[in-house]
Amino acid sequence: MHLLIYLGGAVLFFAMIMISVALHEIGHLIPGKLFGVKTTQYMVGFGKTLWSTRRGETEYGVKAVPLGGYCKFVGMYPPDPHSGKMRSTRTGIFQSIADQAREAEWEDIRPEDDGRLFYQKKTWQKLIIMFGGPGMNLILAFLILLGVNLFYGMPKPTLQVAVVNDCVISAARQASTDPAERACKSTDPETPAKKSGMKVGDTIVSFNGTRLADWDQLSALIEGNGDELARITVDRNGRQVALKPVHTVITGVQSADNPSKTVQAGFLGVSPDRVLVKGGPAATAQQMWSMTEQSVHAIIRFPAKIYTTAADLVTGKPRDENGPMSIVGASRIAGEVSSTDLISVSTKAAQMFLLLGSVNLFLALFNFVPLMPLDGGHIAGAIYEAIRRWLARITGRPDPGHADTAKMLPVAYVVGAVIAISGFVLILADLIDPITLF
Repeated sequence: MHLLIYLGGAVLFFAMIMISVALHEIGHLIPGKLFGVKTTQYMVGFGKTLWSTRRGETEYGVKAVPLGGYCKFVGMYPPDPHSGKMRSTRTGIFQSIADQAREAEWEDIRPEDDGRLFYQKKTWQKLIIMFGGPGMNLILAFLILLGVNLFYGMPKPTLQVAVVNDCVISAARQASTDPAERACKSTDPETPAKKSGMKVGDTIVSFNGTRLADWDQLSALIEGNGDELARITVDRNGRQVALKPVHTVITGVQSADNPSKTVQAGFLGVSPDRVLVKGGPAATAQQMWSMTEQSVHAIIRFPAKIYTTAADLVTGKPRDENGPMSIVGASRIAGEVSSTDLISVSTKAAQMFLLLGSVNLFLALFNFVPLMPLDGGHIAGAIYEAIRRWLARITGRPDPGHADTAKMLPVAYVVGAVIAISGFVLILADLIDPITLF
């Protein structure tokens, strides 16, 4: 029964991700149709077609490899501006790739398609079409997270103490997968919190004379205190108690932007209690902004993280629990959440939807990367074309025409290869050495 629930949760989450992908492509399809772009295919998945149907000029279908999708807009690349001219100085490999792709596409273009080709559309129309996909994921992320906030709430740290750590453990030992390494040893010094006489259930009121509003403020004060003296006042059973003054210590603490990275900062040795706080649109937007900052940092470090994951897989080193995972890994996490007995049914549902919202947000941000074949690459191409034409207009020069985005295809092939290799590495890691929660 446990296995069936696990598999059911994993399959259900995978299906929800594929629905998100399908909606992403609808985000492209609808404005493309509205602006009259000739659209020949709308597909969920890649590879061999499992099922399809034709409505007008567009074939709608599902393919065998459920790891993405696409809309095929005709006329993505403008015609060769040098057509009919001598080509002796334009025979490099990059130009050859661009010309081959252009020629392959233009074989399907008919005279009656004039005016319906993607490259012929106005800049604002191109931007709306290409923004539509990741924009759909942003909307989905917001609605999903808003639902979690409204009906369940998000865990927020309070100023009440839940754990007083016994000892200061080095960052290297904290990162170890061996429980014995993470346990206190006789040589480990006591934490400043324990030395001060802090107890579980205390509510921290002030730190070095600063009245505290929330845990984030206290955390920043502790980290910024280094190894200086700390004077702490707590509320204990309704009484204000000044604890014994102690020096915080400098040690490795988890970075707020990069959970897999440790930074040297002040350390007290205390963990907060958490309560569920419900919120509305404003709280959801603030939450998404914090998640966006973390996701952007993750995207910047993505190639290095993939290399580390591959190296750890080859050498047998334990996997970074805060590292990237594939859709397979996310589905396994969902299966684990759905089958555990450690949390309630409502918490399971909230965790599943929180994970789904996070995936949608990451998909949106990743697609905004300004490199082809990602949506951000096409957005960058449209903006570049508009700026170039605007500069020509204000300086009195002739209109330079459409930007030849086909010349960026070599970059698109490299980026596509990196994404494919990254996906293979992450799926392999998620199968061999998966990240687990429980």
